[in-house]
Amino acid sequence: MLQRARHILHQRDLKRAVLDDRELPTAWYNLAADLPEPVPPPLSPATGRPLDPEDLRPILSRTVIEQERTNRRWIEIPDEVRRVLAIWRPTPLVRARGLERALRTPARIYFKDESQSPPGSHKPNTAIPQAYYCQQEGVRRLTTETGAGQWGCSLSLACSMFGLECKVFMVRMTYEQRPYRRSMIRLWGGQVSPSPSEETVAGREVLASDPDCPGSLGIAISEAVETASRCDDTKYAMGSVLNHVMLHQTVIGLEAQVQFELFGDRPDVIIGCAGGGSNLAGLAFPFVPEKLRGQDIRLVAAESTACPTLTRGQYRYDFSDTSRLTPLVKMYTLGHDFVPPRIQAGGLRFHGMAPLVSLAAHLGLIEAVAYDQPECFQAARMFAATEGIVPALESSFAIRAAVVEALRCRETREEKCIVFCLSGHGLCDLGSYEQYLSGELRDVETPQAALDAAPAEGDCPLLAARS
Repeated sequence: MLQRARHILHQRDLKRAVLDDRELPTAWYNLAADLPEPVPPPLSPATGRPLDPEDLRPILSRTVIEQERTNRRWIEIPDEVRRVLAIWRPTPLVRARGLERALRTPARIYFKDESQSPPGSHKPNTAIPQAYYCQQEGVRRLTTETGAGQWGCSLSLACSMFGLECKVFMVRMTYEQRPYRRSMIRLWGGQVSPSPSEETVAGREVLASDPDCPGSLGIAISEAVETASRCDDTKYAMGSVLNHVMLHQTVIGLEAQVQFELFGDRPDVIIGCAGGGSNLAGLAFPFVPEKLRGQDIRLVAAESTACPTLTRGQYRYDFSDTSRLTPLVKMYTLGHDFVPPRIQAGGLRFHGMAPLVSLAAHLGLIEAVAYDQPECFQAARMFAATEGIVPALESSFAIRAAVVEALRCRETREEKCIVFCLSGHGLCDLGSYEQYLSGELRDVETPQAALDAAPAEGDCPLLAARS
């Protein structure tokens, strides 16, 4: 307490709030307990009826299935998980004073620095508990997909911590763009293949119709789920979208709440980039109860114009994967057959959105904005020049949203508090930054015709039969 009091005395000059590892949260926060409506149940891909949890046992760990369904507000973090998380957590909450000066804004800008983890992103926050639970249940191997590469690296790290094997299907476009992410996966003992691949039925079907397919998270998920379902000693781990992933990521926002006390401040605008929704949920969800109690807090999801799930998608039941192996969940979606254009921020190329994030957006608790990649690269360059950190390409969308909010404050002369999640560093993205600096980067926006081609919920035979 004395140390915290000394920090508060100097809050005007404080650059970063750093917590002791003993202040690492002891429980995760579950937003499902506080939403005014229940999350719509997942449906069986075989029948279109509400899913029996036992149907998930072949691919998911027992504890993860329980966390997926629970409405308990607080879920205890196992001591062994906290021990591993403490390698890099708690992460700093940083005042972006250099960025503020460059923008000449009266706004106060903060970022939660999730680049501190060994793989350099927020993804290990859920990889560690998922690997731990599987190890406790006697699982030998985990399979997964990865879009930008951070999740594949994180799960490979987690598996190495708990003595598990790891198989990663990496979206082909990213596999080619980010070779050092592949190296990190292998360095921690994982195996990695470009997706679509010849290793699965799902991959071979895609390649047969489009040999040059750049891949997508939906395709990679199909390959990972198929591989897990074929082996009794193998489970599937997902890096975003599912409820238990949102749960595990809330350590971000729970830490931030304590750190804002050290600054003597509170956020007015909370921002996260949004691909599947996990880093946005991690920072924003712990603040939702305050919003529900009437506090004026805006929660903003920043996505790509190339994959505008929340801004232009439909809120309906859909599959998370291309081959329709996964349960149907109610979410904002562009259609499970949608293959996003080739953009540099691979982690934002997912056709759907987490059901919890989707419901919160549907209820008006979260708002969404979309930006093109050149303006986000420009924001990333400004952030790197003023704060010294090369941000992940996905994080650049959150930075752009923060810049837009700060410039609005300059016009209105409002002294708002803005915080965004720096979901990771971009040291493995330098090839993409070189394209930007060389003037080779192009704007990519998905035409409405491509979105209109997605099948509607009523076109799904399972859902038609259910109704």
